[in-house]
Amino acid sequence: MRNNKYPFIVIGGGISGMTAAIYLKRAGYDVMILEREIPGGQINRTAEIDNYPGFLTIDGPSLAMNVYQQTQKLNIPMIFEDVLNINKEQEIKIMTKQNEYICDRLIIATGRTPRKLELRDEEKYIGHGISYCALCDGAFFKDKTVAVIGSGNSALEEALYLTKLCKKIIMINRSEKFKGSKILYEKLKASPKVHFLYQTHVVGILGNEEKITGIEVMQEEKKSILQLDGLFVYIGSIPNTSFLKNIDIHLDQGFIVTDQNMHTNIEGIYACGDCVKKEVYQLTTAVGDGATAATTAEKEL
Repeated sequence: MRNNKYPFIVIGGGISGMTAAIYLKRAGYDVMILEREIPGGQINRTAEIDNYPGFLTIDGPSLAMNVYQQTQKLNIPMIFEDVLNINKEQEIKIMTKQNEYICDRLIIATGRTPRKLELRDEEKYIGHGISYCALCDGAFFKDKTVAVIGSGNSALEEALYLTKLCKKIIMINRSEKFKGSKILYEKLKASPKVHFLYQTHVVGILGNEEKITGIEVMQEEKKSILQLDGLFVYIGSIPNTSFLKNIDIHLDQGFIVTDQNMHTNIEGIYACGDCVKKEVYQLTTAVGDGATAATTAEKEL
């Protein structure tokens, strides 16, 4: 195990974390990013972004790569390790499976993970008909019938992307109306490929030894079977904060509580992006959080 010390460490290589690192590096400080998967985080699951200033439209992976290339141009190291634990005494220590890192100031930008249905056989069919990312897996369902579960922007955006590939998309919503963008909803309504089911709950998953074959739904107290080739799930997300269990950081339903300057309740530790408790979860707010966290941390070093 090696011991590496930096003035600043950012946990999370998503848009918010990379923004924070860019601001710190441009202010003249050494900073390192710890990321467990790939640069960009959840944005890599987004097929089309139309509301980010400066781009008429751009796909998530391209935007993520643009920001990552900025970090690399600034020679900001991104180390791909999963953080297991952190603690704070005189200094802040971050433990991964491979190493221990030390910093004076820590910015947490670990984002969120898609919430699962928690139904029997869901785990069994992940990658075999069940997906949480249309951009990642949509090509496997070309000219096939799929269902999309959810009512927010993620569900609407991903369903719109699937209209380019699939024969039929069934939108399943537990309530009477969709919570997401009216513009996206109207685009889906205009597509002859899209069918809507309201006040509908998924209560079971059907499949054979190889893949999903359908779902069981409950609508107006009546059960029915939908024959499907694929199921895309967008029912919210869970903050990636389980590694904070051994430090007394203030959480609200798993989300990190901060003030307007991205301070946590622990001196020297800041948080930004989708792992933070806030009202609006958008790319623009993630970038703003990252810039604020970095600026605040840099002033207080």
